[in-house]
Amino acid sequence: MSQDQPQDLVTVEIDGQTLQAPKGTMLIEVADEADIRIPRFCYHKKLSVAANCRMCLVEVERAPKPLPACATPVMDGMKVYTQSPLAISAQKGTMEFLLINHPLDCPICDQGGECELQDVAMGYGESVSQYTEAKRVVHDKDIGPLIETEMTRCIHCTRCVRFGEEIAGVRELGATGRGEDMRIGTYVEKTVAHELSGNVIDLCPVGALTAKPSRYGARAWEYAQAPSIAPHDAVGSNIAAHTYDGRVMRMVPRDNEAVNETWISDRDRFSYAGLYAEDRVTTPRIRRDGQWQDVDWETALQHAVEGLRKVAPERIGGLFSPSLSLEEHYLGQKLLRGLGVRDIDHRMSQQDFRDDDAAPLFPWLGSPIAELDRADAILLVGTNPRREQPLLAHRLRKAALNHDARVTLVHNQLLDLTYPVAAQLVGNEHDQVMALAGIAGRIAAAGEGLPPRLEKIVKAAQSDDPDTREAFERAARSLLDGEQGHVLLGADAMASPAFATLRALAGWIARHTGARLGYMPEGANAAGAWLAGVLPHRGVAGQALETSGRPAPEMLNEGRDAFVVAGLEPGRDGHDPVAFQQAVRDAGFVVALTAFADAELQASADVLLPVATSFESSGTFVNAEGRWQSFRAASRAPGEARPGWKVWRVLGNLFAQKGFDYLDSPAVRDELKGLLADVSFDNTVNLNRVHVEEPEIADPGKQGLRRVASRSLYATDPLVRRAEPLQRSPEGQLANAVQVHPDSAGGIPDGSRVRVQQGRAEAELTLVLDDSVPPGLAITLTGGAAAPLGAPGEPVTLARA
Repeated sequence: MSQDQPQDLVTVEIDGQTLQAPKGTMLIEVADEADIRIPRFCYHKKLSVAANCRMCLVEVERAPKPLPACATPVMDGMKVYTQSPLAISAQKGTMEFLLINHPLDCPICDQGGECELQDVAMGYGESVSQYTEAKRVVHDKDIGPLIETEMTRCIHCTRCVRFGEEIAGVRELGATGRGEDMRIGTYVEKTVAHELSGNVIDLCPVGALTAKPSRYGARAWEYAQAPSIAPHDAVGSNIAAHTYDGRVMRMVPRDNEAVNETWISDRDRFSYAGLYAEDRVTTPRIRRDGQWQDVDWETALQHAVEGLRKVAPERIGGLFSPSLSLEEHYLGQKLLRGLGVRDIDHRMSQQDFRDDDAAPLFPWLGSPIAELDRADAILLVGTNPRREQPLLAHRLRKAALNHDARVTLVHNQLLDLTYPVAAQLVGNEHDQVMALAGIAGRIAAAGEGLPPRLEKIVKAAQSDDPDTREAFERAARSLLDGEQGHVLLGADAMASPAFATLRALAGWIARHTGARLGYMPEGANAAGAWLAGVLPHRGVAGQALETSGRPAPEMLNEGRDAFVVAGLEPGRDGHDPVAFQQAVRDAGFVVALTAFADAELQASADVLLPVATSFESSGTFVNAEGRWQSFRAASRAPGEARPGWKVWRVLGNLFAQKGFDYLDSPAVRDELKGLLADVSFDNTVNLNRVHVEEPEIADPGKQGLRRVASRSLYATDPLVRRAEPLQRSPEGQLANAVQVHPDSAGGIPDGSRVRVQQGRAEAELTLVLDDSVPPGLAITLTGGAAAPLGAPGEPVTLARA
């Protein structure tokens, strides 16, 4: 603390308690810090001050009338009384006005039992109302499949409106009218569809906005609450699962300022709806004579062991989801490597492995998540953060708005990032490489010499277009002038066929501007998979292997006699879902550790071992900043489903492997943590060990289209794909669409059903005309209805369905 900092402190007295606080702090914040409770409705620590509910009125000595604690800054020598007759009278009067129009429907309200209005009314309300006139009635609007409205209950706190403006950056809800005639709603008849929109459910102090999927599921006091970690992206948001009779009924956020603050994404909030899908695997099953049979665990595991023993280890492939727990990753690779299997991988979307040796210990963010708030220069490469990592997108928005961070985007389409962007450089993989090379060229021109490996590609990136040159200059200058810069490679960049070149250029840019190079990896635990050694070229803790195996795409293209598939869906996952589908169909023996089994998996697997989801098991996720977060089971797994780490442990014992005598998942975690005790890591790119070259992009013709894939929001993993409320949302429906520029649609109108043909493959999708897509590109989302087309990057044609 600096010596002059105490001069900024003032001394105040609240209810006889002497307190110190920074000058300008609002009175309600000082009281909260001292655990002095002041009632409130409109105030929220993460939102701006509105001071429109007046519930926090308090008496301030020498003030002519009660003052709102949320909008009154503390002053030196101030004396405040929160429980004086004047304060209590003012608060009770406010409470009476708030209850004038409020309906008496607490017995059927989902908010009943956890309602702020109920709680405050118990202390400040009267048992009989003096109001005898007719109450106000507000007709409800359907604002989508996620949020239920009962706007007659609304007390006009405007928390939801301020959340949209200040946190989400999309003003989906607003207020019209004044006084009793004020209405909260959408400006036009539309769905509330922002990826963080569900947070208004938590913000609403009454039952006006509640969760539609869990409506009337149970009373608030009937829920059991268990802490957990969100399993869908690399943020690792802290959540609490609410269960009733052993079933997950809803998800709410847990405060953690270092990770998710007080918010969660809609994906994390509503994905639980897929837990009890019709194709949930609840019993071990084996295929005999082409027919599936339900069997006990002992029979299924023995069948798996016997089948794998018949296959030479070099002909077995292990494919793991990046969203499996750390314990599953570690035990899975430990077992397979103990059998002599070399082909183990979790990087289903990656194509370019030329610089595997130069890759970091694990793809991490390059800084703590909370430090993104303070960034002043950001270069985003191959990422749509709102889809890939919604809570990181929120952090980037805070940096742009609060610290004037200058943001440059390199992607395959123009994006609405909800904050000012200095430049957007859009195009295909070749264009993205040229964009980074152009930025590197401007940095080199400012005094940083280029290494020989980069000179050729940077020279090729020189543009005659003045707007492009200006964009290069703005991006370079923002990073050179910034004190805390970040260069972030997203999941789309990591899935690019030019990933090695993108990494090399991004690494050089970061090093020579003082910025931090970081990754925004796909899945909840890609970092944990790297640390656990679920890789063909590295072992646990980055250890070198005597003989490297093949990465996932090569395994699938070459084929294997047997596969062990954990948490993945052939035909939906991977860079080329069709190749994945065909490889497992052609394999002689396939063991699937899975929570779900769609028709494709049932057609290709030989053993189905039902494993619990992260909500039904214990384990650990490592997020993008390297934070280890462990969780316990929040609910019962259905039927005979068992935690994945236990299945791997039993398989290890059946194979007579040593070191599989774990009693619980923390024992597995602690063993791996011990192996990592002396390991250091950073994201510095060694240009002497990477491949830098200009990618070759096939030209489909002047009138043609080339398909590129972008990461989806609601089709990322098997659980999210089965969450029906998310699939009915506008973003969920976009996974079944193809986006093209109007000039590339051949006159087909927006919203039409079209047949998209790629080679001999065909898929029926909804056409979305979008000016943000560069002409000549057709963008589909991964994991969606375009999966039957196979690998992106090829020419496609559109025709009316």
